[in-house]
Amino acid sequence: MDTLLDTPAVTAPISLTDGAVEQLNLIRQQENIPAEYCLRVGVKGGGCSGFSYVLGFDLPQDNDDRFEINGIPVVMNKAHGIYLLGMEIDFLNGLNNRGFTFNNPNASSTCGCGTSFSA
Repeated sequence: MDTLLDTPAVTAPISLTDGAVEQLNLIRQQENIPAEYCLRVGVKGGGCSGFSYVLGFDLPQDNDDRFEINGIPVVMNKAHGIYLLGMEIDFLNGLNNRGFTFNNPNASSTCGCGTSFSA
């Protein structure tokens, strides 16, 4: 019998741009990340605005929701969805800015570094 962890949900609460997907696939390949690891997206307390984003590869946990976004398996702690619903993750590769960016419609304010927010 399939469980929630075995079956991706139909609608993911976040989106990944093509640039983010390309960079994540490159990181997975360069760092030899095992196939059973998923992209973990979440939040944690801290940062200059109250919360900071979690983005990295990790094994699924019992309290995770699992999604597939543009071919990338994604896990998120069920309690984090309220903070991340509708968020878009992008990757910028410009002269002034390089790295992942988070466009979060739930953030009431963000800091200058773009990696922490308040809700």
